[in-house]
Amino acid sequence: MANGEHRRTTEALEAGHSDGPGARIGAARVALWLFAAVLAARQAAAVLRTPEGERLTDLETWLGPRGVLHAKGSLYDADRFTGTPFTGTPFAGLVLKPLARAGEQALGWAWTFGTLGLVVVLGLVAARALPRPVSRRTALLAAPVAISLLILSLPVRNTLHLGQASVLPVLLVFLGLFAVRGERTGGLLTGVGAALQPALLLFAALLWCTGRRKAAAATGAGFALCTALAWAALPHDSWTYWFHHLAGAGLGAHPDANQSLHGMLLRLGLRGPLEIGLFLALGAAVACVGLRRAVRCAKDGQLLLAVAITGCVAVAVSPAGWRHQLLWVLFTAVGRVGRRRSDRYVWPVAVVLVSTLPSKMMLPNMPVTEPVRDNLVLITALAAAVAVPFLSRAHPQYQNPIPTEYAAPVPARLRRVPLIPFWRRVLTRPNLLLELLLIRVGYSAYQQVRLAATGGTISGGRATAEHHGEQIHAIERFLRIDVEHWVNHAVVRAGWPEKFFDFYYTSFHFVVPLSVLAVLYLRRPAEYRWARSALGFATVLALIGFWAYPLAPPRLMPDLGFVDTVHGVQDFTKPNYGTLTDLTNQYAAMPSLHFGWSLWCGLVIAVLAPKGWMKALGLLHPLLTLSAIVATGNHWVLDAVGGAAVVGAGFGLTYLLSGPRASRSREAVAGPSAPQVTGTTKDAAKDRSPS
Repeated sequence: MANGEHRRTTEALEAGHSDGPGARIGAARVALWLFAAVLAARQAAAVLRTPEGERLTDLETWLGPRGVLHAKGSLYDADRFTGTPFTGTPFAGLVLKPLARAGEQALGWAWTFGTLGLVVVLGLVAARALPRPVSRRTALLAAPVAISLLILSLPVRNTLHLGQASVLPVLLVFLGLFAVRGERTGGLLTGVGAALQPALLLFAALLWCTGRRKAAAATGAGFALCTALAWAALPHDSWTYWFHHLAGAGLGAHPDANQSLHGMLLRLGLRGPLEIGLFLALGAAVACVGLRRAVRCAKDGQLLLAVAITGCVAVAVSPAGWRHQLLWVLFTAVGRVGRRRSDRYVWPVAVVLVSTLPSKMMLPNMPVTEPVRDNLVLITALAAAVAVPFLSRAHPQYQNPIPTEYAAPVPARLRRVPLIPFWRRVLTRPNLLLELLLIRVGYSAYQQVRLAATGGTISGGRATAEHHGEQIHAIERFLRIDVEHWVNHAVVRAGWPEKFFDFYYTSFHFVVPLSVLAVLYLRRPAEYRWARSALGFATVLALIGFWAYPLAPPRLMPDLGFVDTVHGVQDFTKPNYGTLTDLTNQYAAMPSLHFGWSLWCGLVIAVLAPKGWMKALGLLHPLLTLSAIVATGNHWVLDAVGGAAVVGAGFGLTYLLSGPRASRSREAVAGPSAPQVTGTTKDAAKDRSPS
């Protein structure tokens, strides 16, 4: 099963010409290797700079001076120590026991750099295991990309931070299936990996069903030999693990950390015989369906995908599957999903995002999303194992997907600024799942940057923000536009306008932009891309403003007498922003995205709406928003000016980099004598309008 033919192909490709495109690929390869090296150094530094007691916590619990591996009693006697209990197999404890005699500081450095070395080897093996045929570019760039993604993944980062050894079993399986020669040798390595994580015995079934009987038998023999060795050395611990804890099931009773089906059922509140029976039934179903799919992929020549699917099944059906063991999910990105070229990015992007970003960035931190958010990686693993429709290599669209249709290129006004190639105007609607993923991750990044602008705390940077508030107030007084105090108190005295503007401020900030995007996506896909790009640019520019110029809003300026109509009287040292207090930066006022997003909505509606009353209603929204942010004391007038500036810059950058919007580009391409779209073809032409 070693991929010798692929290795020879790669070596031949590396010996190809170095001029023209080859030189560019070589430069990209060097840049990617440098990027991977920087990531590795950054991760090692992040671990080693963490204060003792907060880094390598699991390793310290096991191997430290009072660790469980120093004790003469049972490895699984949790009452004898504090911290993370030992949940590995007796063989894992036997392997780790000699390390308990090493010096603590030296062991920390050796463990960290040793784990990174294993990750590098795993990335190299995975890159060489890509299903053939592969292009020269893919063959040369796969290794640094794979290593970078592995280092960025949450399982590897958790492994480095906790001091776990979960990379080793994965690497043993990969070495056994892709690197070593001889079925028996490869099977023995896989068996050793299964002795560290028993659920990996499923790989013996994969080998057996794909006709590699010697490798399957060697896997079982390797597992039995290692388990017997541990039983001879640690008989009491072996009895405790395999019988008292039912092959580790009792050690997986911590639902917050256990990411298997067992842990998911526990998090859903199931206990006792019902939970055990349901776990066994679901586990058996997932194992049967997942292994059948893996066998088909292996016989189809997609062995790497088959291995990834089997690993996902193993983690799901394991009684105890931890977050740092979910590395298999990342490898399922090699599977090809979708017949159209534009759909090919959806599954890899989703897998990479789920594997590298915390679940709270993927889904909102709300009670209604908890069942999915807390099991997001497991759900992705289950989807890969039993549901995602991976294409076979015999499928006509596997190598030749339906191409994306592009409109004829239209140059921007500034001829010296080239159009960005991947922003060429597509004639079809963008993939909805990919758009939703990008919107969600983009908004999460927006939240994180807002917090980072003040050092990651709500009240951080208060003095600077208040000083900037005094500057803005002085400028407005000089310009004679300091109307905030008068408007704020007039609204409070009037009564009903206060309730109206409070409602408008809190209700329409997200609803209207999302509604506009949804309508454009469904009815005007070409215009959707133009509008979405402008909104994205405006938001990025606003984040730069939040970072560079933290500003206290009027309601958080002491001694100026503003009334916070939305949140009530404020403690200026700990300002309250309702339910979003823990997620927002109180001093992200300049520029005002409340007004900026509303202005974007108004302009888009005014440009695209077919009727005059719709255009007027769209322009009314930014006017009401401006009144609301001033009346409630949440923004200065100059904040709205800043919001208008970033929105204008967003539309300008969109025009500069991707050309005029769809309708004008159609006119430029078709020319003045182009036929008019009439009758029954109108809707079809709308969906195929260039974007």
